[in-house]
Parts: sequence; structure tokens; C-alpha cells
Amino acid sequence: MAGLYFEEFHEGQVFEHALTRTVTEMDNTMFSLMTMNPQPLHIDAHFAAETEWGQRLFNSLYTLGIMIGMSVSDTTLGTTIGNLGMTDVRFPKPVFHGDTLRARTRIVATRESKSRPTAGLVEFEHECLNQRGEVVASCRRTGLMHKRPAAA
Repeated sequence: MAGLYFEEFHEGQVFEHALTRTVTEMDNTMFSLMTMNPQPLHIDAHFAAETEWGQRLFNSLYTLGIMIGMSVSDTTLGTTIGNLGMTDVRFPKPVFHGDTLRARTRIVATRESKSRPTAGLVEFEHECLNQRGEVVASCRRTGLMHKRPAAA
């Protein structure tokens, strides 16, 4: 698997994820409607044109998902047991149709699991940046990670 085992993470480690994604009107509309979010800031061009933004905003929960998704292949693909939680979710700048997003991840902390001897906890700090290098989203996430399997 491409993901890392618990022992391969260390505090301060930084990943600049290679995947990028240009977000589209279709992405925004489809995600908003699939998640039953009728917010006109996302789906109504006329309404959004009359706001301070002058255009539709990209759905922030989709931005959050893209940011974390971009991190998976470098960090947790096939080596995670699951997410334990997210904190400090922030969206300091808006995302608009046509923006290209990229992500980076910093390892904040690691610790052995108290209840699972074959696992450890890793605290990730994710940031999502647009094509101008502006941070448009961030969060902290704790993952329960497999330890490297014992040699047979």
C-alpha cells in the first residue's frame, strides 16, 4: 500500500501532496444537491451575484473533502483503521468555480494506542491552498493507524 504505518510518521513531518484539482460549477452544484444543501450561495447564480462575493461560493464541505482526499495516497492509503475526529476546521478564504486546489499535511503528534497494541494515533494538520497560494481551508484530524505488521 502507498500509505504509511504508524511508525513511519513523526512530529513535524510535512507532505506537499502532488495531486491538484480544479473545481467546477458541476462539482459544486452536484455536491450541494446530493447533500440536500439548498443554499443559494452555492446553486443560484443570480442570488450569488447580488452578494458581496458577486458569484457562487464553492461548497466548503466539498473543499474539506477534497483537501483530506488529496492527502490519502501519501499518508493513509491502506494503512488506516479509521478517522477518530476533526477539529479546528477553518475556511479563511472563499473558493470559486475554476479555482485549482492543492494540499499539504503536517504531522502534529503521534502516540501509541492505549487500547490497541497494533495501532497508534496520528494527528494530521491539513491545509488546502488555491492557485495563488492562499490557504482556503484547514483542519486537524486524528487517524487511528495500523502499526507495521510483525515479520512472519
